[in-house]
Amino acid sequence: MNKLVRPTGIVRKHFLAAAATIALASAVGYGVVATTTPVFADPVYVAAQSNVPSFADLVQKVSPAVVSVRVESRVQPTSDDGSDFFSGPGWDQLPDNSPLKRFFRDFEQEQGHRPAPHQNEGKGRLRPTAQGSGFFISDDGYVVTNNHVVQGAQAFTVVLNDGTELKAKLVGTDPRTDLAVLKVNAPDRKFTYLSWADDSKVRVGDWTLAVGNPFGLGGTVTAGIVSARGRDIGAGPYDDFIQIDAPVNHGNSGGPSLNLNGQVIGINTAIFSPSGGSVGIAFAIPASTAKTVVQDLIKNGQVSRGWLGVEIQPVTKDIAESLGISNHKGALVSEAQEGPAKAAGVKTGDIITAVNGKEVDSPKDLARMIGEMSPNKPVTLSVWRDGKTQSIDVTLGKMPASTKMASNDQQNNDNNPTQNSSGTLNKLGLTVAPSDNGQGLVVTNVEANSDASDKGIRTGDVIVAVNSKQVNSAADIDKATAEAVKEGRKAILLQIRHDKNNRFVALPVGNG
Repeated sequence: MNKLVRPTGIVRKHFLAAAATIALASAVGYGVVATTTPVFADPVYVAAQSNVPSFADLVQKVSPAVVSVRVESRVQPTSDDGSDFFSGPGWDQLPDNSPLKRFFRDFEQEQGHRPAPHQNEGKGRLRPTAQGSGFFISDDGYVVTNNHVVQGAQAFTVVLNDGTELKAKLVGTDPRTDLAVLKVNAPDRKFTYLSWADDSKVRVGDWTLAVGNPFGLGGTVTAGIVSARGRDIGAGPYDDFIQIDAPVNHGNSGGPSLNLNGQVIGINTAIFSPSGGSVGIAFAIPASTAKTVVQDLIKNGQVSRGWLGVEIQPVTKDIAESLGISNHKGALVSEAQEGPAKAAGVKTGDIITAVNGKEVDSPKDLARMIGEMSPNKPVTLSVWRDGKTQSIDVTLGKMPASTKMASNDQQNNDNNPTQNSSGTLNKLGLTVAPSDNGQGLVVTNVEANSDASDKGIRTGDVIVAVNSKQVNSAADIDKATAEAVKEGRKAILLQIRHDKNNRFVALPVGNG
């Protein structure tokens, strides 16, 4: 008996193919040609939402104003005696405390292979040594970039986004803010340029574009947001960086960070990266800082800043408690140098709380305030001293090119000095002895695991004063401690001198 079998797999395919052949043959027999048109599904297409931002128009407008900066430096010619091995870029990039670096340095000095820096000036061939970014800030060719891009170079080339190369000269630099200005010599040409934004209106979360020349690729744009304001990365006394997460890499230095109006909110100057590439943490010099510095560089070729002449340190919570003040804002004067502030009456131990009525939050805040002012400008300082606030009028000086530390060498002019006495300050964990010049007490021992040890007091430090009162004996410190406890304070403030530098340390007392 025959069985019915369902055509599946290969059998089914042969069955269908045979049926198609019969159908086609029948159609041909009647003079009709059969054609088959494949039918495809429509490709994916999504209508763009009108509220999703595109940066294309903005990039098109700003790109002509952003440039690449190439610099050249003189490189010593290769020596036939093999001494060029020691002048290459390898070993001098080792850490300063590297034994290998010390070995090479000592060997060079013995052999006389490495000439003094001034001997290289004007010698050797110009060779490319660095490449960064920059941007025009005027139609007549002034370009802003970073100081570290142009530092030590002798020749400068500005490359426009269309590939045009133009020679430039260095107008001025400011290492303290890492800014520099170049000038392109093209009197018959007008350049597209950028304007400064009001960075005080920049908020965390705002969009920003970073435009520049990363890795020498040419004009590149990356986008991100403002991550933070007022970052202090330890780059200098005027740190006040804007942190952004737009990818910034080597070669972006000197390029602008822009808002959505195409205005410069900051100048990209540093990245934080364990790998050397972008990890989304970059820092830009705020436009408000850059604008003032750039104006000075164009006008004078250098920046003239106001100068108080004080060394300062933060007012910690412990220090505030030792002085009996409610907050720990301001800048504590650890040393009044020979300068405008000392001449006006500012003393070591004063806390500067305001400048011209504007509150000082920290030492960095004070440094920025004074640094933004011009020399010879009169200012009024609000100073906390001896439990009350007083005003001191100071006429600012001009910041020295290299700030000199005030000399703390002191001679004992007292023909009948007070007899000092040694002593052990058990509650403080210190043992002290008279200093050689009769001023203050030398720390001869610091008890391990004591508060004094934790605060960094070491053998050899000199305790000059306690709670702004000079001390010459252990009894003086005991007396100051007792007074503090009686007044309900939980700490005393020690003025410590070490290697001619002053600092203040608060030590807890009582049951506090």
